[in-house]
Amino acid sequence: MKNWLFAIASSAVMVLSGCENMTQEGRVVAGAAGGAAAGLIAAEAFGADSDWKVISALAGAAAGTVVAQNQARNTCAYARGDGTYYEAPCP
Repeated sequence: MKNWLFAIASSAVMVLSGCENMTQEGRVVAGAAGGAAAGLIAAEAFGADSDWKVISALAGAAAGTVVAQNQARNTCAYARGDGTYYEAPCP
């Protein structure tokens, strides 16, 4: 199981390195697809039933879309420590 997850993670790193010259729409689509795949893999790893697999794939797609949009704007979210966040330029 560890080898399988390591192979997927390694492949994801190689695929993401090719996203540098993509358009905004392409980044959003790639982020949504990657997030959905990550959510589905996580649900599978935890042995979730089919309902939770769908929910985790949708949540991963939403998170991937937000990350892709923030990378396009070059902003990062930082925690204040009190449960709130603020946006600032990425280092």
